[in-house]
Amino acid sequence: MTHEYTVPAPDVDTAELPEPGAVTIVVPTFNESANIRQLLHRVTESVPARLPCEVVFVDDSTDDTPQVIADAARDCPFPVTLLHRDEAVGGLGGAVVEGIKAAGADWIVVMDGDCQHPPHLVPELVATGERTGADLVVASRYTAGGSRAGLAGGYRVAVSRGATWLAKGLFPRRLRGISDPMSGFFAIRRSAVTADVLKPLGYKILLELAVRSRPARVAEVPFVFEERFAGESKSTAREGLRFLRHLAGLRTDAPLARMIGFGLIGASGFVPNLAGLWALTALGVHYVPAEIIANQFGVAWNFLLIEHLLFRERRAHRRWWDRLGRFALLANADLVLRIPLIALFVRHLGMGPLTATALALVTTFVVRFVGTEALVYLPRRRSRAADVSRG
Repeated sequence: MTHEYTVPAPDVDTAELPEPGAVTIVVPTFNESANIRQLLHRVTESVPARLPCEVVFVDDSTDDTPQVIADAARDCPFPVTLLHRDEAVGGLGGAVVEGIKAAGADWIVVMDGDCQHPPHLVPELVATGERTGADLVVASRYTAGGSRAGLAGGYRVAVSRGATWLAKGLFPRRLRGISDPMSGFFAIRRSAVTADVLKPLGYKILLELAVRSRPARVAEVPFVFEERFAGESKSTAREGLRFLRHLAGLRTDAPLARMIGFGLIGASGFVPNLAGLWALTALGVHYVPAEIIANQFGVAWNFLLIEHLLFRERRAHRRWWDRLGRFALLANADLVLRIPLIALFVRHLGMGPLTATALALVTTFVVRFVGTEALVYLPRRRSRAADVSRG
């Protein structure tokens, strides 16, 4: 549930939206109470005199950050809106999407709440977009004049650089012209983004916007990444894992890429499947029942991987036990075709059980992929009666 509070600016009619060409500054926050007053002070000093603005905080905090925002906003010469979420769906990226939906201006600038992004660049980001006709303007640490000085320690620098190289390597066309896809500081035209197509996971929302919304034209403005004003970084190993899952989800969004990913996951399932088969046959179990038992190891392995890497966004369509049951049924029904193939390869072609099993797994791959996508992860079809009643 999201709770909305609007703190009016002095002598400002809050019924009026910011005028066209103005900016909505979206700030996602999580336990940033020590930074709020300083951030709003910097915005007040550098933005309103050059560009009409409003600030929208989307807050997932468990501390007193909402109250600090409400108190500090009373001294601001611009409208401040606070959206507090009871559930942090999608993490920081999900918070930004909520802010985009609430934005009232033609331009939206996204920035962090820890004062590492300089507000004085907000007018320049918007002006660059207007001047160049760009839909997305990225504040970059890696273009001429930019700096990552505020990154604390060599470890964070290495992680940031590695994530940048990985993202650009996976999406060379969609990230063309963006030197810093990990930046959390950027401006985007409200008309260039459809919030409903975004599926954020974690804190790399720019990557999500660039890949899914595909802005027609991109520009960059250099900026110096500053040190935190107060508090500690929210970057953790867990966020790093979420980032990798997000990359995998984005990369496998296209059907062909998803099929390739399905094949790679299936190939990795050879390990538990064949290891189980080897152990059982070594114990003297006939290869047919041994294959049936060993297949369950591969089924469990593959299900866990495709759940988290390929079909994360589609899991809501069915309960987990329904998905698991359907997936297991498909994988084991596959044996109806695979076991006769294995028998054919063993008896008539003279193959060993391991080689025959591996070849049969490859043979039935396409059938398994199509069946998994259609019967496990596609949304249920609504009945025509339900459609009529809803119409």
